[in-house]
Amino acid sequence: MSLDKILSGKSREGVVSEPIIFDLKKEKDSKELSKLLKNKKIDRVSDDYVEQLREFFAVSNPSLVYHPDFQKHFDEFLDGIKKKTSLSKHGKWAYFPWASCLTHILDDKSYQLVRTARNRNLINADEQDRFYNATIGIAGLSVGNSVALGIVMQGGAKHIKIADHDSLALSNMNRIRAGAQDLGSLKVGMAARQIYEMNPYAKVEIFPDGITKKNIDKFFNGLDIVVDEIDNIAVKYLIREQAKKRKIAVVMAADNGDNAVVDVERYDEKPQPKFFHGRIGDVNYEMLTKLDKFGIGKTITKHVGPENVTERMRQSLLEMGKTIVSWPQLGGAAMINGAAVAYCVRKILNGQTIISNRSLISMDEMLIPGYNSPSEIAKREEMIREFKKIFGL
Repeated sequence: MSLDKILSGKSREGVVSEPIIFDLKKEKDSKELSKLLKNKKIDRVSDDYVEQLREFFAVSNPSLVYHPDFQKHFDEFLDGIKKKTSLSKHGKWAYFPWASCLTHILDDKSYQLVRTARNRNLINADEQDRFYNATIGIAGLSVGNSVALGIVMQGGAKHIKIADHDSLALSNMNRIRAGAQDLGSLKVGMAARQIYEMNPYAKVEIFPDGITKKNIDKFFNGLDIVVDEIDNIAVKYLIREQAKKRKIAVVMAADNGDNAVVDVERYDEKPQPKFFHGRIGDVNYEMLTKLDKFGIGKTITKHVGPENVTERMRQSLLEMGKTIVSWPQLGGAAMINGAAVAYCVRKILNGQTIISNRSLISMDEMLIPGYNSPSEIAKREEMIREFKKIFGL
């Protein structure tokens, strides 16, 4: 067989996106793991379990951390475990097939306790528990990838649903945390692997067809909140229909040059807001399905507010199909959006006060000298008037 055929065959092989958790106290699990080792499916074993136990002991006994006899107390704790069972049978072993890696980890409850220990008390124990046990849906995995990682990194969403129909392209890699080895991978599979690598105990449900009329009910079933990060404005409309019916909040964020625009729609509260806060007018699903990419860009600009669009973004929107192929996005803005949406989601799930409106997070305003001087404001106002005229807004 030629090298070309071998490589072509390998490139079509599916990539598993879920880890296998082994409990070596169970004979069945022990046999299955032995089989993987025998068949050379595991290239690397990571076992810092004693250090994880040390952190667990410290977190569970904070008054002993700075005590001169801490090591003595920990050794007694460790000896107590070893008398009951060998360390290899304590905790769990997580096997990540895509990385051919086996990792020794604490059990679920202990793992989450240690993993989120440094959140305390910025996030207290009750808030952390509600955040972790919520079911969160994320539609769209460009900015949505940063959102998912921001949520899970902070200890949120053991149960998470992610939807995107697309595969990772090279031009995506300026704003999505990925490597060259991920090119061509489904974004949902790649995001699932990233989530599981942070939390092997997560329950990730993937929707590789994205959000459609056929699967939207399944996507929304059981959700406590939904994050909308898709480009298709018609499907955005369907998301809000479902959110309104099920009385759950929608959080959305959009790139705006180096800045972010975050929009919160509280369909979980009364009175419920109009779709998109009424900013794009009286529309329906059928109308929105007929928009081309330029029309989508124009509609999203209305939603963001043309007065909020940065100068370079305005220039770029007018160059679509001429000198650039799509609206530009930056990795820094994606990360800002991810952090902002994760913040909103956590606050809403914990019943904490948060606005139902659009908010601007502007690096330009905070860091550019003279940004709000009278001359700069006047300059921006003139450019906005011209932009509205050209764009028909």
